[in-house]
Amino acid sequence: MKVTIVGMGKVGSTLAFALVCKSVVRELVLLGRNERMVRGDVLDLEHAQSFVPVPAQIRTGGVEAAAGSDIIIMCASVPSPAVLTHRAVLGPGNVRLMRELLPPLAEGSPDAVLLMVSNPVDVLTWHAMKITGWPAARVLGTGTLIDSARFRRMLSMEVGVHSGDLRAYILGEHGPTQFAAMSCATAGGESIDDNPHRRELIHAAAQAGHAVHGQKGYTNFGIAMAASAIVEAIALNTLHTMPVSTLIDGFLGVRGVCLSLPAVIGRRGVERVFHPSLNAEEAAAFRASAESVRGQIADAAGEGGGGE
Repeated sequence: MKVTIVGMGKVGSTLAFALVCKSVVRELVLLGRNERMVRGDVLDLEHAQSFVPVPAQIRTGGVEAAAGSDIIIMCASVPSPAVLTHRAVLGPGNVRLMRELLPPLAEGSPDAVLLMVSNPVDVLTWHAMKITGWPAARVLGTGTLIDSARFRRMLSMEVGVHSGDLRAYILGEHGPTQFAAMSCATAGGESIDDNPHRRELIHAAAQAGHAVHGQKGYTNFGIAMAASAIVEAIALNTLHTMPVSTLIDGFLGVRGVCLSLPAVIGRRGVERVFHPSLNAEEAAAFRASAESVRGQIADAAGEGGGGE
């Protein structure tokens, strides 16, 4: 399994470390603008491989080094402002960046699965699908997987159940219009009550990324682990269910936009998308997410629209 990470900033380098620790890839290619820094990461990761079960072949180079990749992970981004109030502000710059980076990568690895990590992830997942021309199943984004993980972690400490055993999803946009599908949230087959305190946890999960960014200027550990979980599911064909950003094709009347729904992840990328039985409030929230992201897609492409 050959995996290429494009963009070796805080997230990309942390993700590379996570993949090395998990021993789920046999060949890892690291691409970044700061070639000296990337070479340093390659050397450092080589030293770390003395402590992992199955070492990988790690290297860097130009875009040609990525040719024949099974998975391409996009972590590259334009610089974030010091105070990031909304991920959408990165949209126009990152769409331009994707138009520069993706065509040669897609040409060199025409059968790869493309995982978008860069923000705004739903917007970029949609644009990446259009830029590459690849089928929707092979272009996905980390979406609300990290938000769901944050919520489950908070919830697990309250209910005394391991977060991995909680079936509670944050869906829709990876951003301010996201919502928790509490009507189908369960633990051990029992429904998890929706109450005012749980709503506070949902809000805290939605703001968690900004809270971390406000303290240290970036996020890396949580999102890197989320991305590594998706890569592991693809590489090992585990068929785990995860909320990821994928093209919506008719659910609740929504089409032509990328949002997070629970999806089965395997060797071909998105193997199946589930359509949860949302209540009326949640269905309205999903449609609101769709309209928000649709506007951001247009804004990022310079076409106007109602993005925030």
